[in-house]
Amino acid sequence: MSRTTVVLADDHHLVRQGLRTLLEAEGEFGVIGEEADGLKVVDLVERLRPNVLVLDVQMPGLTGLEITRQIVQRGLRTRVVILSMHANETYVLEAMRHGAAGYVLKDANPSEVVEAVREVGAGRRYLSRALSEHAIEAYAQKAQAAASDPYESLTTREREVLQVMAESSSVSEVAARLGISPRTVETHRENLMRKLGLQSQTDLIRYALRRGILPLED
Repeated sequence: MSRTTVVLADDHHLVRQGLRTLLEAEGEFGVIGEEADGLKVVDLVERLRPNVLVLDVQMPGLTGLEITRQIVQRGLRTRVVILSMHANETYVLEAMRHGAAGYVLKDANPSEVVEAVREVGAGRRYLSRALSEHAIEAYAQKAQAAASDPYESLTTREREVLQVMAESSSVSEVAARLGISPRTVETHRENLMRKLGLQSQTDLIRYALRRGILPLED
């Protein structure tokens, strides 16, 4: 029987190591890659073409939701399991709307992660048991019918600039991180702020926090 190939994306080495140990102990999974930087995950998935990507919802550079959207947008067949601390319907809905096939809470029993990867790798959907067992199809239907918002009008590059700009306000730092010129960063910044109706860097950071692009401080 062929193994299900898996890539792990989380910015904490210990989390990735724990997931690798957990999955490889089952014998049916093979972890073929790891990544800590959200900006590099999609390219890694495109290169390795794993069956399943296990992905932290809060990644530096790009959120797990945006990574998922880009994987779907590129037509990659890798299916995504989102790991999240958020149990509310809004996050689940957003994850499924972006194309995630699985959603597992970070405080779930380790056996749930194994089950999620197994189910998603087999072409099915999976939600943590703490969420409604009958909600998968309802969430999926709501996701398809969800009304668009200004964020949906942003290009892929504008979304990248938004997050990295919120994480590091220096234009030169953003340019270096994304491998583009400061002038190009400024152009994207102006466009995204116009589309979102933002006026300042403070507005941009507040928007990123409200949207869940940046984590709220404890």
